[in-house]
Amino acid sequence: MALERDIVSASAVLGLGIVIASIVGSMTFYNVRSMDNTLSVTGSATQSVKADSAKWTVSVTRSGYEGDVPALQGRVARDTRIVVDFFDRGGIAAEDIHVSPVSVDQDYSSDPNTPRRYTLREQITVISKDPSQIDKLSKDIGSLVSGGVLVSANSPEYYVSGLPQLRVALIGKAVQDAKARAESIAKSTGQSVGALKSASSGVVQVMAPNSVDISDYGSYDTSTIDKQIMVTARATFFLK
Repeated sequence: MALERDIVSASAVLGLGIVIASIVGSMTFYNVRSMDNTLSVTGSATQSVKADSAKWTVSVTRSGYEGDVPALQGRVARDTRIVVDFFDRGGIAAEDIHVSPVSVDQDYSSDPNTPRRYTLREQITVISKDPSQIDKLSKDIGSLVSGGVLVSANSPEYYVSGLPQLRVALIGKAVQDAKARAESIAKSTGQSVGALKSASSGVVQVMAPNSVDISDYGSYDTSTIDKQIMVTARATFFLK
């Protein structure tokens, strides 16, 4: 019986301690909020835009043995002319087509008795203000392959100019969104939102439509012409 009384007493003391700790914690939270009397909320704003520039790189390659290098150079030059003509027929201006110097790479083998092989590569890069035309041409790249051109192509990259101006406009809307959220929170506590104390903007997220692929450091999706720009803002308001 004595042991049971000791256990009951210890339990009562422990329970009382938890209650006291809870009260102290609640009072501390209340005092901190009372001293500051502010509310911080994050708001966001988005805008749908279309890319207004595009970049696309196509490579032509030929491989062969050391003695074949001069002939390979001729084939690469021929393939490059065909690719340039492909862009020209597709409505790409000559000044938007950039041809890199030919690179030569040796294909190393662990067998010293194996004849040396080399790969010759030349890149043709198009930078255009007409993303829709680049998109159309990228879907027709197979016609070059069927014509005997050994070509490989990166995915087109689509970009939006004027992001700094868009960011400024969206920051204002994000702060307005933050204020609307703050008013909803304050109303539920019987208070109202006063003046803005401070605000800071987050990074810019350039996303594909309906995407949720964002990053703490910002993101820039280049895979689509249609894009969604999102900006966040952290705003702190006085309460009254």
